[in-house]
Amino acid sequence: MIYEVSGDILLSQARAIAHGVAPNDNFATGLALSLREHWPALYKDFRNYCHIYHPKAGEQWTWVNAEGQRIINLMTQEAAYDNGSKPGKASTEYVNRTLKNLKQLVEAENIESLALPRLATGVGGLDWEEVRPLIYKHLEDLNIPVYIYTLYQKGVKADEPAH
Repeated sequence: MIYEVSGDILLSQARAIAHGVAPNDNFATGLALSLREHWPALYKDFRNYCHIYHPKAGEQWTWVNAEGQRIINLMTQEAAYDNGSKPGKASTEYVNRTLKNLKQLVEAENIESLALPRLATGVGGLDWEEVRPLIYKHLEDLNIPVYIYTLYQKGVKADEPAH
């Protein structure tokens, strides 16, 4: 079941938080920056992963924090070049691919709940009216609560039904 909520995704009780990034992203703006500030090891490990594996747009990488919550980095944008100076733009093709992979990951790892922002609409530059139906297409038949944070409110805990 998908729930559209407002609040601060960093306060989510979901077992996984997914967000869009670019390969080699420097996590300098938006949700990525908030995640970097909240969990500095996430950024360090992401940069190391990118250096070793050279991920491509459309792929994903998962990091687990000390509390066992997963942060799923969806490569919704073109790679950031020059050591991550500026991420490229997102595309609906990359969003589609990452959401398909995300659904498979949720099912394979029995993830109990998922939170995500208005994916690829900030730095990624996509229109929410294009992205929203893709999220529903890929995730609405998951048998878990999926929370889409449609309005960011810093420090405000969202009302997450079923939690």
